[in-house]
Amino acid sequence: MFKKILVPIDGGEPSNAAIRAACAFARETGVRLIFYYAKPGYCPAYVSGEMVMGDFGIDQAFTSAMDKQAKALLAKAAETASEAGVACETLSTECDAPYEGIIAAAEDQACDLIFMASHGRRGVSALLLGSETQRVLTHGKIPVLIYR
Repeated sequence: MFKKILVPIDGGEPSNAAIRAACAFARETGVRLIFYYAKPGYCPAYVSGEMVMGDFGIDQAFTSAMDKQAKALLAKAAETASEAGVACETLSTECDAPYEGIIAAAEDQACDLIFMASHGRRGVSALLLGSETQRVLTHGKIPVLIYR
């Protein structure tokens, strides 16, 4: 039924649990996993008039730190898949809104399913913090399996 599944990760425990569950699911069904990390975009520190002011050194340091974090998280996910005997790829892109990156990656990679964690926020925290999972469900056209 499914051939390629996108698994968005963020390094949190719900995400790590979803990685393990996705690997178990993939092992049972023989699908290929694509682990995806949405790197946050850099926003310069301040705006002056019509110009955006930034410090090139800080810009580079931020980008380098995000690249390093993405590689570490994706390598850990790939290691989990390897230990489970599951074929996988890793992918990371820079995006301002993670849900947009997740949807775009799933579409670009021709995925049949998005397998993602839910942090389970409820009430005011859900209202204030929002939910990337909810946004993927609302804006995406690809089926989503939510792991809680």
